[in-house]
Amino acid sequence: MRRLAALALLSAVSAQAAAPAPSAGTAPTGILAPGVSARAGAPVEPMAPTAVTAPAVVAPAAPAALAEPALISPKALGAATLAVARAGDRLVAAGERGTVLWSDDGGKTWQQARVPVRAGLTALRFVDARIGWAVGHLGVILKTEDGGKTWALQLDGLRAARALLAAATDDASRRAAQRLVEEGADKPWFDLEALDGQRAIAVGAYGLAMATRDGGRTWDPLPLRAVNPRGLHLYGVRAVGGPGGAWVIAGEQGLLLRSSDDGVSFTALAPPYKGSFFGLLSTRSGALLAYGLRGSVYRSGDAGASWDKIELGTPVSLQAGLERADRGELTLLAQNGELFVSTDDGHRFTRRPPPAGPLPAAGLAAAPDGAWVIASLRGTRRASPAP
Repeated sequence: MRRLAALALLSAVSAQAAAPAPSAGTAPTGILAPGVSARAGAPVEPMAPTAVTAPAVVAPAAPAALAEPALISPKALGAATLAVARAGDRLVAAGERGTVLWSDDGGKTWQQARVPVRAGLTALRFVDARIGWAVGHLGVILKTEDGGKTWALQLDGLRAARALLAAATDDASRRAAQRLVEEGADKPWFDLEALDGQRAIAVGAYGLAMATRDGGRTWDPLPLRAVNPRGLHLYGVRAVGGPGGAWVIAGEQGLLLRSSDDGVSFTALAPPYKGSFFGLLSTRSGALLAYGLRGSVYRSGDAGASWDKIELGTPVSLQAGLERADRGELTLLAQNGELFVSTDDGHRFTRRPPPAGPLPAAGLAAAPDGAWVIASLRGTRRASPAP
């Protein structure tokens, strides 16, 4: 049951109408304390226990998907994709079984990237035309330095669990971390934020959150246990007010967390509602939109201290958000492919029909020529925007 709950966001994408978000229930809490790192490039095999006070914990063997590269195949062009992003003028999409595609002609044609794992990928973020990260199932975190053509594995679920166990500072934390180790690599990440070429944050199931400050050579657990004691799933993370601003994390059951000190500490924000947030959109103006279940959208102009409800008039859950500075627009993508567009920094939205037709949509990007590029369970689609 816990594993099914961890996949709630991905399962929601395949539905055409909203469905209630699952709860983490008794899922292990995220044991998150700074100062203990998981090393990028370390062997996939379980590391030896380091905590003197903890009993030895034996993790399951690494699944084959962590050791096998994504299969290069013409069929990858039609693979289910869950994320799409811009890397300069290039488009990069990612999805099932480690499939990553890249396009230099606005999404008209695609080529397959070299990826060292076959784990499903759920999110992409780029800081410029070359440097970016991808995250997904089995605790996988990948980095590219050539605009998405090739990727290197920096972290997996086995090493992430070991880092959490080493970071545990009390018996309850240690017991929960031991369960994570014993459960193996199956720890999906749902979102990430890339602040610059050195700093990035990944969030996911069971309240797991880790950050790097050295380009991904090490990943450190974030201190969320006190503010998310039930280990609720984390679905979105964004920096507000630029790279030096606050970090905001959103999750299930209205969970909102904020750090104003570069991730050293977090506080829980008063939730504007009790439903799940599936993502965050941070704008250049400093506004923040939290969106998710059944068309719910809330806007904050003060980094989450207060929120205003934005009415969309739809019962369909929202999966992605995008700011288009070239058009002065904010756009939200519903899981049925519909778009909701704002030209006043998120105060009001206009509903638009699916530009690529109805489809189980998951991610949204804008091509350099203005076309929409949508990641979906039926593959990546390109469509012209409304005039």
